[in-house]
Amino acid sequence: MASALLAWYPRHQRDLPWRHTRDPYAIWLSEVILQQTRVAQGLPYYNTFLVAYPTVQDLAAAPEAEVLRYWQGLGYYSRARNMHRTAQQVVSEYAGKFPSTYTELLKLRGIGPYTAAAIASFAFDEAVAVLDGNVYRVLARIFGLHSDIAAPSSRKEFQAVADQHIPTSTPADFNQAIMEFGAIQCTPVKPDCLFCPMQHQCWAFQHGQVALLPVKSKAKASRTRYFHYFVLRHGEQTYLRERREKDIWQGLYDFALAETTVPELPPAELARHLEALGATLDTSQAAEPSAAYKHVLSHQKLEVRFHSLELMQPLPATTLRDLGLRLYSTQEIDALPKPKLIANYCDQNL
Repeated sequence: MASALLAWYPRHQRDLPWRHTRDPYAIWLSEVILQQTRVAQGLPYYNTFLVAYPTVQDLAAAPEAEVLRYWQGLGYYSRARNMHRTAQQVVSEYAGKFPSTYTELLKLRGIGPYTAAAIASFAFDEAVAVLDGNVYRVLARIFGLHSDIAAPSSRKEFQAVADQHIPTSTPADFNQAIMEFGAIQCTPVKPDCLFCPMQHQCWAFQHGQVALLPVKSKAKASRTRYFHYFVLRHGEQTYLRERREKDIWQGLYDFALAETTVPELPPAELARHLEALGATLDTSQAAEPSAAYKHVLSHQKLEVRFHSLELMQPLPATTLRDLGLRLYSTQEIDALPKPKLIANYCDQNL
């Protein structure tokens, strides 16, 4: 398998910037960005981050809000927060230099087996195999592995197979090759089996089970949440708050929020929420709520409506203290880290 992959890779590899560096910081940055993000979407963020933070020291010294602002639009914001903390750990505990072995890399916060293997092999030529979704798929099909890849217990089995085949002389090329092979040849749907260099040794192809492998149990059905945002304006400014609760978008900014169990917010219910906020409205400027914005996250779906409201007076100090709201100008809002949904609304309406 290794020989076939290493012969296939030079002819088919995509020209990606992180493949032209041995800098563990740049390699780590690319791996964090590409977790749960397609290459085409992640590439601009990778380039932007390297310009903004050329070294791990630069990233560690940056304010978290600024890092989140650069991350805006990628989703899974815990990745950015963990990345920031890991950079600070590398600076404070390792003098700004990434550990050079798989075992030591695992001691860094936020770095798991896959990322540690990627850095160790790509930057330091350690022969430890990477194991991501693409690799799981390639191994399952070639070797006829039927264990559920969604089950944590399967990792040991797949890791053993991958480690058995990684050549000690070219571990970086092998890891890049098997991931690339899964990304563009042995794809989840309609893999290019007709021109596959491993067609004759692929168990799944020989047994007509390409579409059945890998085995992956279905994730739990996602729930739907209904958000009603109150876009409260006073003069030329708008009230926003930083999300601090243990929920989605922690550390990002949004508007005053009411979450309901049904899509609509009846007028009487809206009035009750505004009264609780102490909002005195300019009824001549009242607007109908926006149409529903639908936003899909990994484990839940959001149905969001925005209620744009002009205030005759500022909100009471108690409301500001209890909810963490404060007034921001349009320019200040643009600089705040926001969920993509909120950023899109602000761009179109503020």
